[in-house]
Amino acid sequence: MLSKRFGRMAAGSIAGAMLMAAAACGGSGGTGSDATSSAAPTSGASEAPKAGALKVGLAFDVGGRGDKSFNDAAYAGLEKAKTELKADIKELSPAADGSNRGELLRQLADAGYNPIIGVGFAYGDDIKKTAEEYPEIQFAVVDSASNAANVTGLLFAEEQGSYLAGVAAATKAKSGHVGFVGGVENDLIKKFQAGFEAGVKSVKKDAKIDVKYLSPDGDFSGFKAPDKGKVAAEKMYQDGAEIVYHAAGDSGLGVFQAAAAAKKKAIGVDSDQRQTVKEANLQSVIMTSMLKRVDVGVFEFVKAFQGGAKGGSNTIYDLKVDGVGLATTGGEIDDIKDKLDAAKQDIIDGKITVPSKP
Repeated sequence: MLSKRFGRMAAGSIAGAMLMAAAACGGSGGTGSDATSSAAPTSGASEAPKAGALKVGLAFDVGGRGDKSFNDAAYAGLEKAKTELKADIKELSPAADGSNRGELLRQLADAGYNPIIGVGFAYGDDIKKTAEEYPEIQFAVVDSASNAANVTGLLFAEEQGSYLAGVAAATKAKSGHVGFVGGVENDLIKKFQAGFEAGVKSVKKDAKIDVKYLSPDGDFSGFKAPDKGKVAAEKMYQDGAEIVYHAAGDSGLGVFQAAAAAKKKAIGVDSDQRQTVKEANLQSVIMTSMLKRVDVGVFEFVKAFQGGAKGGSNTIYDLKVDGVGLATTGGEIDDIKDKLDAAKQDIIDGKITVPSKP
């Protein structure tokens, strides 16, 4: 069933035991180890880690903390580690173009932080290089596979959660006309699109699905361009779309603004955005959000590290462990709960195989 506990997040977005047992809103890549298992975000950081303390460093994706989505989800997990595991924490944000990701990782390593987490697939190569330079430090990378003995890949079945978002959208859209706005046209965001389209078509085979990406592969500006998100969604609503689902990071704010102006609905991503978006007029247009429990992945990785676990493996957070799902805040999908629960169970049971490519 849809879990209420995933309808709230401490700061922002989507349960296994040890993360080391063994693909966001970014793009997945890399070649991981054979060990893969299915398993289920800083400001206010200390100036310097205390001797002997658990010292956790986290490097955000483009947009940094405050995106009300992907990065904030990661921070929620980091903050939980601070509260529950008494960790000293440090957060860093990259330049607008993300060109200094490797520099951030080395800065954390040189300052004595261990473990260190890179948020987003774009950290894949930099994590690999830095892990080789600092073999005594454990690293984790969100949305990219493990690529070294001291690296843990935190992967998510975005297509599965997006399938449920598609079922909800198609069921609620009387006309069968919906839309999808992707931040960057890369393989990871295409997983969201593929799952959403499959879910929509499972309900209405003749549904019309508008698709728009805000920037091409390699150009990450699409994750931080609310103006472009607004323009893209405005066009979809003007053309008749009733509900628009976004996987566009901070650009999703523009989608919500367009929905409010058109008096239509939208679906958020990563975090329970009906809670993380502060503007009341925008909260009310968010029918649901596809939760990607990056908070859980980050926290469990740190907890596993504290317990002595090592890297070199991947953990996949899917529907089976509620690593992805739908938020229920606002009650707008309560009336179709049975349909959503049935679709979820069919995916878990293998009766439905959700595509990861459009």
